[in-house]
Amino acid sequence: MPESFQLPLFPLQTVVFPSGLLSLKVFEPRYLDLVTDCLRDGSSFGAIALQSSAGEAPSSARHSSGRLERVGVRAELIDADADTDRPGVVHVRCRGTDRFEVLSCTTQADGLRVAEVKALPGDEATPPTGEFLDTVRALANAIASLKAQGTQPFLPPYPFDEAGWVANRWCELLPIPMAAKQRLMELSDPMIRLKLVDGFLRSKGVLG
Repeated sequence: MPESFQLPLFPLQTVVFPSGLLSLKVFEPRYLDLVTDCLRDGSSFGAIALQSSAGEAPSSARHSSGRLERVGVRAELIDADADTDRPGVVHVRCRGTDRFEVLSCTTQADGLRVAEVKALPGDEATPPTGEFLDTVRALANAIASLKAQGTQPFLPPYPFDEAGWVANRWCELLPIPMAAKQRLMELSDPMIRLKLVDGFLRSKGVLG
């Protein structure tokens, strides 16, 4: 992969994590064109959060022109389906892959933002240490409970032996501000990310 490369951006009111599942309802022409290009070329786009204060969701006006975070996650399309009840709407599922850092950004005539980015190192496949086994078990139980309710929020496989994967899935589940999720996603050390998640769970009484 080159030292830097261009990536079209999809600003979001959420934080995407590597290996995460992202579901989108696409209807703006610039993003419909982006999805079409990705399907045709097998290319990816940059899923990146809009900056917000204390995790508050940005308004629709800020969504079109708001400031972006510095770090995002590349997203690969899994599938795309047209909404049969609403013409011009496409439902898209994507998989988060590697993180990237925005070096510069330009806006095209149609409003699509395209950035010059560099890839960031992925998490090392580090197994959780013994002190975090309760956190791993609690995640497995949460997944089983969600499946029993007919919900599958995560993409298989489930590598519970990887600290980064466990931490990322908890970050997606926890009711914490978007800004906090962004900072956790940016952390380069998966064990530190998992330790912070573990501390949050214990402070809320989820773990003993």
